[in-house]
Amino acid sequence: MRITAIIQARTSSTRLPKKVLLLLPYNSNITVLQQVIRRTKKSNILDDIIVATTTDKEDLEIIKIAEKENVKWFKGSKMNVLERYYKAAKKNKSDIIVRITSDCPCIDWNIIDKTIATHLKEKADYTSNTIKRTFPHGLDVEVISFEALEEAYCEAMQDFEREHVCPYIHTTNKHKFKIAFIKAPKELTAPDIRITLDTKEDYALLCSVFDYLYEKNPFFDAYDIVDLFKEKPWLKFINEKVLQKKVFNSLKEELEEAKKLLELQELNNAKEILEKWKN
Repeated sequence: MRITAIIQARTSSTRLPKKVLLLLPYNSNITVLQQVIRRTKKSNILDDIIVATTTDKEDLEIIKIAEKENVKWFKGSKMNVLERYYKAAKKNKSDIIVRITSDCPCIDWNIIDKTIATHLKEKADYTSNTIKRTFPHGLDVEVISFEALEEAYCEAMQDFEREHVCPYIHTTNKHKFKIAFIKAPKELTAPDIRITLDTKEDYALLCSVFDYLYEKNPFFDAYDIVDLFKEKPWLKFINEKVLQKKVFNSLKEELEEAKKLLELQELNNAKEILEKWKN
């Protein structure tokens, strides 16, 4: 059985272009993507790591980083990320695929291994620690059987199912698959902590986290992160107004999220107009 982590990465992110090439720690010579790769490498279960990027020439820098870190790479569709994952997994003859995103430079290899172990124990088609949010944002792991991934690739028709890899499995057709999930232990239950990278505010927070933890231990773990936020709760203020990007199944869901964004920015008149239009 071949268990492969596939790290999706591209430079054309909309909210923060080239975010995976930003340096972390700040002013170091290490990129965000390198931090993700190095931390994923510490897994005791994975057989392979593949960085799955796009065919855009701008993403050649990502391939250089993968080669520098001695991991495999694959070039595929820019927008159809499901296809990119499927073709990378098929080419590598992977049986179990672990989905990691390159905007999670604090990813914890212990959580990766725990999610894989749960997936194997439960003989699941899909296992995740995000179905119900208990861990901090940025420690996200999804584990998928190749059979489930192949069915999603062959059957998914909606754009959001192909842009985000797993919605066909865990949302629109969840009745067809055996789905398992892991819950954070009490000490790591902190869904209000956001240590993923989508915005400049997120980057400022991550720079602060690495300033506090990296020099003591380059491979600080989830416990170190949660303990840091307990000691310095003001860190949450840095990116508290950033909304996590989500997958929407309908216009209604998207409008509800738009309302939250308007509320955060205190754009109350615009919110009222949106409410009237929706009704």
